[in-house]
Amino acid sequence: MRRAQLSMPEPLRRAGAELAAPCAIIDLDEFDKNIAAIARRAAGTPVRVASKSLRTNAAIERVLEHPGFHGVLAFTLPEAIMLVGRGHRDVVLGYPVTDAPALRELRADALLRRSITLMVDSVDQLDYIETVAPGRGHLRVAIEVDASWRPAERLTHGAVHVGVRRSTVRTPEQAAVLARSIRARPRFKLVGLMAYEAQVAGLADGDLTVHGAATRMMRRRSIVEIAARRAAVVEAVRAEVGELEFVNGGGTGSIESTVAEASVTEVAVGSGLFAPVTFDRYVAFRHRASAYFGLDVVRKPADDIATLHGGGWVASGVPGDDRLPTIEWPEGLQFTALEAAGEVQSPVHGPAARGLQVGDRVWLRHAKAGELAERVSEFAVITSGRIDTFWPTYRGEGLAFL
Repeated sequence: MRRAQLSMPEPLRRAGAELAAPCAIIDLDEFDKNIAAIARRAAGTPVRVASKSLRTNAAIERVLEHPGFHGVLAFTLPEAIMLVGRGHRDVVLGYPVTDAPALRELRADALLRRSITLMVDSVDQLDYIETVAPGRGHLRVAIEVDASWRPAERLTHGAVHVGVRRSTVRTPEQAAVLARSIRARPRFKLVGLMAYEAQVAGLADGDLTVHGAATRMMRRRSIVEIAARRAAVVEAVRAEVGELEFVNGGGTGSIESTVAEASVTEVAVGSGLFAPVTFDRYVAFRHRASAYFGLDVVRKPADDIATLHGGGWVASGVPGDDRLPTIEWPEGLQFTALEAAGEVQSPVHGPAARGLQVGDRVWLRHAKAGELAERVSEFAVITSGRIDTFWPTYRGEGLAFL
């Protein structure tokens, strides 16, 4: 397994020691390096920042100061409305919406209608929106296309499915049918497409195992398949409605292959900015860990065991060890098998535990990116080894979107 770095740098630990636990910090120097590195990887293709992976307004706004980035990919409509209120004028909703009050607010406000693009993949969603939010003025919509890999699809009838199940639209023909349905409704305007190849962008390929080799093979074949199918979908939709404002794809783990497609006009990236543990295990790129959280030792039940207060900040997805936080410092600690990362306590053991005393700080990294921001009200932002400022998270601003 590759590591973004051998250990958490000592200046960060020293700066964060004055904070009350549980606490979270951002290494701004590394965060800025990640911004620049992602822009370089995109090689001139605009990068849309995925807010789900940051959930911190100041972080989103700092990313968008870089000329390689434009626009936000949001995860709920209330969040998108909040972002417009903060001055963002290009917000694409990455998921379908059934929030009736928010849809009515969107319909009633001309600025919101100009600034927000909804995501759809079925006529049912269009029907729902028209039912709960009737009114004048068209709503901007984009079609999401299923980008998963289905090897030997004609033979297996789609029984073998690698990737996430994000859309009912998969083929050029299905996309064209939905595009015609949108075109026939005067209260909607089709402006874009999105296809997120999660099995390439979000699946680490650096493990030196049989599974890792199989993952690398799957990624290669999936990249070829989605490039051809995405191009065909774009062509079919353009034949129905003309030019589109954007064709969005990819993520941190697939930037190079996604931007290589002529049909793609922008790539969405978010997780690589914090570079959580998941991204330690990719072959083709390396981003720097920039977000950590700290917990304190509150008891020593044995000489080689230290108990942390809290710690059950487990990532979403299929339960497994890869969803647990990773202990960054001190090195040589691991969770106990019977308790792992617990809601209010997390016993850890290993050689380093013998040197820990009550009140000592242990530093960890989350397995995923934005979910860390749901656990804290603010990030302490550290520059050149000193706390420079504090960035409130969505939660810290009293915002709970999902």
